[in-house]
Amino acid sequence: MTDDILAFNQAAWDRDSAQGGRWSRAVDAATIERARRGDWSIILTPEKAAPRGWFPADLSGLKLLALAGSGGQQAPVLAAAGASVTVFDLSAEQLARDRDVAARDGLDLVLEQGDMADLSRFDDGAFDLIVNPCSVGFAPDLEPVWREAARVLRPGGRLMTGVINPAFFLFDHDAPGEAARLARFALPYRGDAPEHRARAEAAGEPMQFSHSIETLLGGQMRAGLYLIDLYEDRWPGADVPVDDLTALYIATLAQKPA
Repeated sequence: MTDDILAFNQAAWDRDSAQGGRWSRAVDAATIERARRGDWSIILTPEKAAPRGWFPADLSGLKLLALAGSGGQQAPVLAAAGASVTVFDLSAEQLARDRDVAARDGLDLVLEQGDMADLSRFDDGAFDLIVNPCSVGFAPDLEPVWREAARVLRPGGRLMTGVINPAFFLFDHDAPGEAARLARFALPYRGDAPEHRARAEAAGEPMQFSHSIETLLGGQMRAGLYLIDLYEDRWPGADVPVDDLTALYIATLAQKPA
């Protein structure tokens, strides 16, 4: 990302996390204890749990990267289930949520701060699995994200990620009444365009970027991965009027050739 977008989004996420936003509410100790007993699940999209079949039956010793996946939610659960977890995120406040859970529950988590498009601190083939909860909409260019993810996966390793259907960005979700169901914005939606940046600044939210299906799915394949599975999800609690018309979130599972 450009330095300007990185700084803007980092500050926005730090604020949201400090205020206890939806993606910054850490799991409780009971959830961690259940995960230690093998009773666990995580989400990549707002509501639906990722299928257990996407994961190895036994996570013990699995080298896992929680990519742009802090907030004290997925990473601690996967660590409690046996994985060796590195959490990589732009926001220091979000990483602090994972640090808090690790200290509370005696978990080993490696915490790294940085841009999801630059994983240069990690060696080729460093991870068996990358878990990327819905976050790539904050990156203006996805190709380097997919390339870096593919590079740091071992042969046969998997990437699971949540993405936003680009149709989401056609609408002004804050418009009153039925106006929120009328397409208003042209795609691609770029959060750094003056109008959209002003809206993000006024709301105190990070800038977002729509990405085409070709980029969201085809970009993973161009990076050398092949798609195995996907599912769609909704977010009925988000007060997005279009959500009751169609699923707006997609989770994908991809694999690096062995």
